[in-house]
Amino acid sequence: MATPARLNGLATAVPQYLMRQADALPAAARLFSKQAAAMSPQRLARIFGNTAIETRNTCQPLEWYLQPHDFAERNGLYLHHASALLQQAAAAAIAEAGLAPADIDIIVTISSTGIATPSLDALLVDRMPFRRDVQRLPVFGLGCAGGVQGLSRAAALARGQPGATVLLLVVELCSLTLRHGDRSKSNIIATALFGDGAAAAVISTKGDGPGITAWGEHTWPDTLDVMGWDAGNDGLRVIFSRDIPTIVECDFRQALDEFLTRHGLTQRQIDHFIAHPGGAKVLDALEGVFGLPNGGLVEAREVMRRHGNMSAVTVLFVLQERRLAGLARDQRLLLTSMGPGFTAAFALLETA
Repeated sequence: MATPARLNGLATAVPQYLMRQADALPAAARLFSKQAAAMSPQRLARIFGNTAIETRNTCQPLEWYLQPHDFAERNGLYLHHASALLQQAAAAAIAEAGLAPADIDIIVTISSTGIATPSLDALLVDRMPFRRDVQRLPVFGLGCAGGVQGLSRAAALARGQPGATVLLLVVELCSLTLRHGDRSKSNIIATALFGDGAAAAVISTKGDGPGITAWGEHTWPDTLDVMGWDAGNDGLRVIFSRDIPTIVECDFRQALDEFLTRHGLTQRQIDHFIAHPGGAKVLDALEGVFGLPNGGLVEAREVMRRHGNMSAVTVLFVLQERRLAGLARDQRLLLTSMGPGFTAAFALLETA
């Protein structure tokens, strides 16, 4: 790409409540012990202990999750907290880029944990001094792959309108999807994994930030039931397949190599792997695919430890962790995440 889109600013935000895994486990034991055929305390402890998570941020206090809540209440909280977190992240990213909200030409918003019509970006236009002719693109349903896919869509829009400034907004309030009366294994795992967060990125063909030089996706056949949501009267119910680590181990490498080959690259030419930490087993499998030692995805594991799985947002937290650690000149970063479809998303960043 002769004129790549560039990452001019990136910021993250988390809600106020810090949930320690040491406190979440006994709370979950209380919750699930009230239900018929409850999971044993030992098994529940293994699930929570195997996550390698120490803390998560949530938009509600711990006691809130121990009571039943209908979809209307959950979605109302989603609208309130998502717009507030996006405003915080957007303001910081725009400031880092040395711009003002009025300089933003296009807003791309990624979220899959609530319903917003008017969309979250419309709510933000009423909270921040964006221009009234700003273009808006809200995207729902990408799940955990949304961070990488959103970055790719924003880069494509920036390249399609050279000189335009695109604001990418990503927010997921996964904790609001935890279901009080659901003792399915997917819900229990989600209870051990999910946290809340938001991120914002400023992207344009101007400046000297890392170039977003390529992107792509791979959707496997017959995998629609691997990941997603079911809708119930009390909200969205998560779908997790136990096959996700196996898909990574068996099929991810070929999809990755095909993407890199299309762009004349091999894995050896990647300096940093920025992976969505969907879970400890997924990270183990990805490290094997990338040829890294156990624990080699340092930034991803650190984000997982501090924040848990925030769905689409998480990979941008990992990218920010890498940026704060320092990026040398002439380095190539591979961003990757997986989401409903079942789809792997890839994006390449290159430092000048």
